[in-house]
Amino acid sequence: MTPARFSRLKQALAARQPDLTVLADGVHKPHNVSAILRSCDAIGIYRMHAVSADRELRRHHMLAGGAKRWVEIRLHDSIEAGFKALRADGWRLAVAHSGAGARDFREVDYTQQLAIVLGAELHGPSEHALEQADFSIRIPMQGLVESLNVSVAAAVILFEAQQQRSAAGLYDESRLAPEEFARTIFEWSYPHIARRCRESGRAYPALAEDGRLLENPLSGAQM
Repeated sequence: MTPARFSRLKQALAARQPDLTVLADGVHKPHNVSAILRSCDAIGIYRMHAVSADRELRRHHMLAGGAKRWVEIRLHDSIEAGFKALRADGWRLAVAHSGAGARDFREVDYTQQLAIVLGAELHGPSEHALEQADFSIRIPMQGLVESLNVSVAAAVILFEAQQQRSAAGLYDESRLAPEEFARTIFEWSYPHIARRCRESGRAYPALAEDGRLLENPLSGAQM
């Protein structure tokens, strides 16, 4: 871990948005989930949610690296479970859907604590999502196709959110809790050591200002 690399990781983590997320409602194609993850990383989402009843997304190799390393993906067994978990943490939920009453996505306040619900590739959002979301948002279409690919729709909406949040100064300093920042920067910087620490029940060691390990957490020897 070089000082320059560590500085870049800290800069990216400081811009993470703990109060903006995506809930993928039965998006089954791993390449779409991977593309959504990349957009989440690009605009600073800290954690993404997805419904995967069979946990297939967890096993798929396309989610094993890349953006998955920088954006945690939390899986739920059902859309009902996903909504319940987010509601318990105070999230409002906006489902992307072009039905009657849906708001233009550019007219939504994305500086609030908001989860954007994206439906499956073929059938769109589930009935539960449509019924239980706080409101619906739509991307106006001038052509003949009825909808965008789900990962493209995610990018369009998320970059509007980024613009609003940037204007509001929400990227200016870290809004993660200090202990969460310290845990995450260690896992980003030393993923293999972090995994071994978790497996052995050891706490992560402190890092120097330039990212160096101050001690070997597996032997106790000074570095």
